[in-house]
Amino acid sequence: MKFIKSYHNQLLALFMLTMMTVSCSKKFTERVPINAPTDANFWKNETEATSAVAGSYASLRIAMNEMGMGHYYYGDTQTDQFVARTNGEDYPAITQIQWQTFVAPSQTFRGLIKLRRWDNFYRAVDQVNRCIKYIQPIPLSNFTSVNKQAAKDALIGENYFLRAFTYFYISRIWGDVPLVIETVEDAAATPNLPRAKQADVLDQCIKDLQEAIKLLPYVTAPTATRPIRANKGTCYALLAHIYAWKGEYDKVVPAADSVITSGGYSHVSRATRASYTAMFRGNSSEAIFEISQNAANEGSLITAGYGDINNSIAARTLKSPYLLTQLGNSLFTLDAGTLTTLFPNNADSVDLRRRNGFDFWGTTDPICTKYANIVYTGPNNTSPLSQNNILVFRLADIKLLKAEALASLNNPSGARTIVNEIRGLAGLGPTTATDANMFEEVIQERGRELFIEGHRFYDLVRLARKTNIIRFNGTGTISRMTITDFNLGKYYWPIDPILISLNPLLTQTPFWADKM
Repeated sequence: MKFIKSYHNQLLALFMLTMMTVSCSKKFTERVPINAPTDANFWKNETEATSAVAGSYASLRIAMNEMGMGHYYYGDTQTDQFVARTNGEDYPAITQIQWQTFVAPSQTFRGLIKLRRWDNFYRAVDQVNRCIKYIQPIPLSNFTSVNKQAAKDALIGENYFLRAFTYFYISRIWGDVPLVIETVEDAAATPNLPRAKQADVLDQCIKDLQEAIKLLPYVTAPTATRPIRANKGTCYALLAHIYAWKGEYDKVVPAADSVITSGGYSHVSRATRASYTAMFRGNSSEAIFEISQNAANEGSLITAGYGDINNSIAARTLKSPYLLTQLGNSLFTLDAGTLTTLFPNNADSVDLRRRNGFDFWGTTDPICTKYANIVYTGPNNTSPLSQNNILVFRLADIKLLKAEALASLNNPSGARTIVNEIRGLAGLGPTTATDANMFEEVIQERGRELFIEGHRFYDLVRLARKTNIIRFNGTGTISRMTITDFNLGKYYWPIDPILISLNPLLTQTPFWADKM
């Protein structure tokens, strides 16, 4: 595809930077992807293979950080957690699910174009495909680890996981997507491909995970890299999410159990604001998979300007005293009505998540303080840096996903047990939801537990599929989604017309085809 061809050409200039990065003691995931022009003289030993795998993670990090918080634009801002924006260049279209809004093709800097394009994700896929192809032939004699075969297997297994994760991630966004599982030596010969059926894409994800599970071990003790590099527990967590999205709930339970019983994860205390907020800094005992953030890049995306399109989730959701450079209201307003529904009796709530994860309750501008891990590098508390990872999967998420599966499988008592366990961690008593409403209750508990963690939009899709309940709109007057639009597939993003002009085999996402 043409954007992959362009990517290969652009990365030629990065070869020397890549070599320099290998020798530096930078964070593993901050290294640079390997590109096609270097293949002939690269891929010789374990050091180079490890650097290439680091590039795979770095590519994914770049894709998920589009505009500083792409993960949250896709997963949170167009849900009942936030008030739909009515001002700004592209924010109304993004948060009101008016994703068809016209933007001139020349304005490639615009947020709506960036979010409608999947280029960066396919750059990540190409890096992964390159690793899978070229690490395998490296002789074991060129590996320096004590267990050479295990080290080689793990590097290959990580890339099978990353390919599965990337395709699952983009198929939840766009539905049908082109399926590219091989790299080519001549970038100019890369063929254009049509969109593959989502079912086929997810089947490939499962196949890749089955390979990854064979090659990767569990990492049951906390290490500096456990949550940011794939292991067997990470694979099963992704597998559980894929089966939940497919509606194959009978397969969710054993996948989730593999994480819960064999992964070695444990819950973080919710008892204090410090302990709770520290979880979002990253590398906690509860973390299963995280995207490690680069302090100099993603971490520095904090400005007080509402119109600054490149801004982090911390910049959008915090204000003083949690972000001392934001003296007015938070830039993206939370839906106070939704908060009252999720956390009833909010003024005197004993829910530790509400008490230690929010502030300014009862005002017109309540805020979520999960991402208040901020340091200041300039004088007088200026030049803030956000020190928050993207928490993709964590233990409470997988337990509640199992509860969702049990509720769907007509086992409300099993679901209730798990929901009550998670509520107990937050200092709450048992749920009073009826058995008949247990599926909805699980989704609401996920809303309380995983607030602004990139899950809500997809949780609400599964809720609507199962129950026909539409919760995207929140308590405001703007209608983001009707059940009619939902059933027609409005929850899948359109692709930007630029992509179709580059690849005539692509077709528009069905719901949006007559609207763009």
